[in-house]
Amino acid sequence: MKTQLKLSALFLSLTLAVIMPGCKKDEPLDEGNKKNIPTKFMVDIPSSLSRNESNKLKSITADTLNGNHIYHHLCTFIYVGEKAAEVVQALMIAISTHNINQAMSFSFVSNKDGRTKNVVVVTNSDYEGITWEFEMTITDALSQSNADGGKALQVFWNTNPIKGIAILKPYNIDRVEYANYPDPKYRVDYSEAGNLGYTAHMFVYLVDLPLANPLVDPYSMKTMKMFAGKNGNYVDVLGNSTHPNAKFFTTQTGFNYAFVASCNESSNIAVAELGLPLSTLNSSDRVVLLKDNSIENVFTTQIYQTWPSIDSASVAAYLFNTEAPGYFNSNGFVQGGIAPSSAYGDIEARMNLLSPYNPYDVTSLTISFK
Repeated sequence: MKTQLKLSALFLSLTLAVIMPGCKKDEPLDEGNKKNIPTKFMVDIPSSLSRNESNKLKSITADTLNGNHIYHHLCTFIYVGEKAAEVVQALMIAISTHNINQAMSFSFVSNKDGRTKNVVVVTNSDYEGITWEFEMTITDALSQSNADGGKALQVFWNTNPIKGIAILKPYNIDRVEYANYPDPKYRVDYSEAGNLGYTAHMFVYLVDLPLANPLVDPYSMKTMKMFAGKNGNYVDVLGNSTHPNAKFFTTQTGFNYAFVASCNESSNIAVAELGLPLSTLNSSDRVVLLKDNSIENVFTTQIYQTWPSIDSASVAAYLFNTEAPGYFNSNGFVQGGIAPSSAYGDIEARMNLLSPYNPYDVTSLTISFK
């Protein structure tokens, strides 16, 4: 899980206030306009489901498996996705702080890597079939002739209703801190337009993440697509993360963590269902992803492939906490299979209506700047 820890630290350090020190309009910002710059740009996921569980994680092997480890992994992957969204929210707050509310262009020398960054803000920009009130693009000046155009950050946003897209490439933001990470990009889409059945929702996309040495961390993430939607007291989360080196009880590698979950925000409880399909599986069928490829089914099949004569009672006891779904409270994973109390009934019903994405599509995920 070291890769995930590095990534969450990376996300927390990438804020516009850091990469754009002292850059703002000469004239003070009118407070009426300032209110039109959205500073809420993410859906908060309760800590029952999004938490750094790295200190509880161990490799999943025949000697050390504890069923709840797999759910701890899930919480950490969701945590990484939420950290990416937090960065984008910090960016929007910084846009407001730096009075960027009209077309402008300027350059500055980053105090992080000492390189010149160019900033261009335009109005009425078309992207992905939508006309956006604002588009801001930051590029690394010396890299603008590169294939990626030297683009470090691109943000599109509207103010009524609030919605936007942010795309980041850390390498072009800070060539010192991220010298060894030239490829990762991530994107966050946020909307308060009330579509998709939620008062607010977000999509988080992560691609080309660096893989750890599989002998050290076989579960490091390569790509991820995550959705979170909020309605009143409920937050629904679903998505997939791709782990090319992941393996369990056989030599087979390359799995998706395909998950759905629903949270009760006020009581900070959650219920989640997790499947482990192969990353190459080309299917969007909920039954295939979460039932046929449930943790229990995948682990059971692989255990019997490796140890055909193993005692079935031992296997059942060994995989006790892998039974779906998984239940969580403010302290994290509680148990699998049976709800701890009736308080989980409403969110379990919500979860049963959710479905992950096609693993093949998430494995093949790309992110492109305009």
